[in-house]
Parts: sequence; structure tokens; C-alpha cells
Amino acid sequence: MSESPQVAVHNNQAASRYEITVDGKVVGLAAYSVRSSTISFVHTEVTPELSGLGLASTLIKAALKDARQRGLDVLPYCEFVRHYISTHPEEIDLVPAIRRPAFGLPAEPAKIA
Repeated sequence: MSESPQVAVHNNQAASRYEITVDGKVVGLAAYSVRSSTISFVHTEVTPELSGLGLASTLIKAALKDARQRGLDVLPYCEFVRHYISTHPEEIDLVPAIRRPAFGLPAEPAKIA
């Protein structure tokens, strides 16, 4: 029986990026810059041979959770982060409403019926 790989996400503040590791090896990152109370995500990547396994989504989910806990507004310049937020409406409030149209996001979160 094989063990499941150990997946972890951490904020490497010195490098201005969140990193995702599998069994201790960095396999992906979400680069950002922080200015005042805003975090701008500028690039996300995962090792090509591991793409399609959901690691980028796991990485962004953790990064957005950390941004929320830190009280930061999010600017999703990175296409993947923008897509993640657009498909996870519970995260749209992280993007200031006035900035959402510039990222192709609705000004108001979708209402759940």
C-alpha cells in the first residue's frame, strides 16, 4: 500500500510568493506583491508534469484564505487567480467591488437561490 503524498502550502514572504510542496519539494507558486492593505497576485505556476492534479487550485485556495485572515484586499492580475475567484463566488468579496469590472468580475456576488 502506498502512502498519499504530503501536500502543503506556505507563504514565502522573503520571495513574495506562496509555495505548494509535495513531499517537501516546491512544485508550484503564486507570486504576489503587497502594498498597504492590498495583495496583488501576478503569476501562478505548477510544475508541468503535475498539472491537472488540482495543485494550483489548492495553492490559490490557501493563498486567498491567508489574505482573508490578514484582512487584505485581493487584486487578481494573474489569469488563474481571476478564474479561480470567478468560479468560487464565496471569494469575490476579497476583490474590492469598484475594481471587479477591471478584472471581468461581477460588481456584486451572485445570489444563491
